[in-house]
Amino acid sequence: MPPALRHSRQTQFSIAAWITFLYVISHSSSHQLFEGLKAYPGDHKRLRLFRPMLNINADRMCGSDEKNYVFAFDESELLECIRRLVEIDQDWVSNADLYIRPTFISTEPSLGVKKPAHALLYVIMCLLGPYFDNKTGVLALWADPPKYTRAWKGGTGDCKMGGNYGCSLSAQYEAVDYGCQQVLWLHGEDHQITEAGTMNIFLHWINEHGDEELATPPQDDIILPGVTRQKFEVTERYLTMSQLFSALKQQRVKEMFGSGTACMIRPTGRIIRER
Repeated sequence: MPPALRHSRQTQFSIAAWITFLYVISHSSSHQLFEGLKAYPGDHKRLRLFRPMLNINADRMCGSDEKNYVFAFDESELLECIRRLVEIDQDWVSNADLYIRPTFISTEPSLGVKKPAHALLYVIMCLLGPYFDNKTGVLALWADPPKYTRAWKGGTGDCKMGGNYGCSLSAQYEAVDYGCQQVLWLHGEDHQITEAGTMNIFLHWINEHGDEELATPPQDDIILPGVTRQKFEVTERYLTMSQLFSALKQQRVKEMFGSGTACMIRPTGRIIRER
């Protein structure tokens, strides 16, 4: 029974309605943004939400809302709706993780580049098993610098907007053709390493000054602010492919991995690129 809230410019948000299922009919040009968070089974089979406020706060879903020009909503009220939904459905969950997706779409039937007058905020959930098919969980990443760009300065790369993921599909299909599970997204002429598929990327290495560090790109507007990565002690710095290859040749790389809500933490085993 997912909660659903409707909004119009005249009436603001409605009271949350709990419904068995929702078939959404929306205009094909509608705005859309979403979030992803998880609940894990704990003691006595009770589900525990993992850092839920970090997903829907001003740095994530509400932050996306500002760039998407749809309507602001009460973060605490949405979190309470999610908590109630998990509480109602937790008996259906055994040992699997529960993936939770709040979604915000425009329902205004018009074609135009503008803030919509009507919107729908709803939450759906599903059980989540292993995210990748490979048994080891070690990922191969496909890097093809000149061909694809996931995000750009001044854009929406730091938001979970539907368009960000639609434009990544061609690169993902090509990665699979090369025997890889994910794309290693690069940016700029110096081929800065930004993300691995939908994950934040981390490099555990001995840097060029001889210091051991866990490095990750800074959370600017081409990097989605990670929730899984919170509380890690990291060095935020720009990393390039040439720096990575030099470190590999000099055996200064200890480990490389990605982190994300659905994927959790996944080590990198190979990086494949065209020469």
